[in-house]
Amino acid sequence: MVLRTWSSNWFTLPVLIFLGFLWSCSETLESENTVYSNDFSDLNLAGFENGRLFVFGNDTIAGYYHNEEVAVNVSDLPSHNLLKVTVEIIVHDSWDGNPDDGISGPDFWFFGIDNQEVFRTTFSNSPCAPTYCLYQSYPATFFRQNVPKSGAIQTNLPGLCIFGAFNNYSTKYSISKIIDHSNPTARIYMNSDLVQDNSPDPICDESWSISKIEITALTLN
Repeated sequence: MVLRTWSSNWFTLPVLIFLGFLWSCSETLESENTVYSNDFSDLNLAGFENGRLFVFGNDTIAGYYHNEEVAVNVSDLPSHNLLKVTVEIIVHDSWDGNPDDGISGPDFWFFGIDNQEVFRTTFSNSPCAPTYCLYQSYPATFFRQNVPKSGAIQTNLPGLCIFGAFNNYSTKYSISKIIDHSNPTARIYMNSDLVQDNSPDPICDESWSISKIEITALTLN
């Protein structure tokens, strides 16, 4: 069961303060241990399934992926009752967000732990104008109508393939969730469900990469 799956950029500061007050009144954080952290700068893919590396913007990152699962396995976890998973992903090229036309969308990205999906959303790299805008769900789950690049931590990155010659066609997001978990092992999986039936090369048209992943074991009493 998912206990907490909020991301800090969903809330205004007063709401975060209020949530922290409620938490502190009833529960105490007893331990916090980072059990896995990887920004791929040392070319380490230990524990990865379907891991591969490439250079993007002078940084080495994992990817790129299109409708294929990638996972990280961690073991020998210390005693805990929560896991915090933070993933920095980069969505490349022509993500179309929410349109449910079966041709260009919706463009989903999702992740989970073990056999449980934790978070599913959509992203859009489309330019947005008053007369035409392909909305995305992030930073909420599908189906919410937010403008393209909402909640991003970096928006001015160049495209990767079909828009590789243009800026602002790759967008970086940091997604952080806290989940009930107490097992000594964990498998964090990530995948996408991208629709681009009118493209002769869907992988070049839409893809995503991982620039960092961090897993923290928490004990809350």
